[in-house]
Amino acid sequence: MSSTNNTTARTSIAQMTPEQTANSIKNIAKTIREASARMRETVRTLRQSGAIDEITEAVHEATLAARDTAKEISDTTKDLKERGVIKETASAVEETTMIAHKTVQSVRDAAREAAETAPQTVDTVKKGAEQVRKKARKRTTEEQEALTTEAV
Repeated sequence: MSSTNNTTARTSIAQMTPEQTANSIKNIAKTIREASARMRETVRTLRQSGAIDEITEAVHEATLAARDTAKEISDTTKDLKERGVIKETASAVEETTMIAHKTVQSVRDAAREAAETAPQTVDTVKKGAEQVRKKARKRTTEEQEALTTEAV
């Protein structure tokens, strides 16, 4: 074990003389008395200034506000439950989720069908365009022949 004396040098109790040990204990007791006196003085000053009363009242008010808020939340929750709002809301959320899943599936199906039919659509459009070109060429040829016949 070690102890601290006034010079703050650490000395082993075994190395201390009885007089040094007694002085060390006296110093410790003096420090305790001084700290106690400062503590009493601080408490007296706080009490006289009204700071203790103020902090006590503030804690009391905060406690009442917390209690009132908790009660209000509890009452509101009970009211919502009794009116069925919570159950209806949960039901609506569930229905919305199901509809959203169905919508997503429909969009996926439509996208897949579009991807599958796209090559066929392109072929159909190409065939239609080719037929239009052929008819246009045929008309142009017929018109040229008609003009040639009229010119003769």
